[in-house]
Amino acid sequence: MGYSKFKKMSKVLNMFGLKSETANLFENIHIDNIQPSWWLSESLDIAYLTPPTNEKSKSERLVSPILLEVYKKYMQSISFFSGEEIYINAKDNLSGACDFLFSLHPPSVVLAAPIISLVEAKDEDMEWGLAQCAAQLYAAHLFNLQHKKNIPVLYGCATTGIEWQFLKFENSTFYIDRRPITHLPQILGTWHWILQWYVGKPQLKTN
Repeated sequence: MGYSKFKKMSKVLNMFGLKSETANLFENIHIDNIQPSWWLSESLDIAYLTPPTNEKSKSERLVSPILLEVYKKYMQSISFFSGEEIYINAKDNLSGACDFLFSLHPPSVVLAAPIISLVEAKDEDMEWGLAQCAAQLYAAHLFNLQHKKNIPVLYGCATTGIEWQFLKFENSTFYIDRRPITHLPQILGTWHWILQWYVGKPQLKTN
């Protein structure tokens, strides 16, 4: 079961001695709304010809196209993975596949450090999604340390395909955005800001 064992944020915090706070993550940051391309709009329209009804269909039809739309702008510097496993410690349930993740290295078929962001798709249950994403973020932090690629800030997101709720892991604390985002241009803009933040800091690749 691995990461899916974490259904409550309190379990993640208590098990690994971490903290959490709610915050307005992007309050003092200027983020432009980004309009979807024709391809993305068409993909999402087609997705609803047969409405997605479970995590797998939402992940494939709604979440993946949105992330691919953002990724294509940064694909010279960032790798995008779906379903890759981060294995740290099975005993502590820090093992298993992650829905989607970004890593700060040029496109590759092999996952390598540093991992910078993760996305967990959940069917309506945002609390479970946030807890699972938090466990994956902590595992990504440990994975990066194992490979001597310390990234001080990691971003994650739990999504139902409609609602996207972001969180940030920094200094052993999860900062959870107060409100999920539902407006597609705002979702795209937020992801562009996050990936651009990493791409604009080349020193992160070698720390």
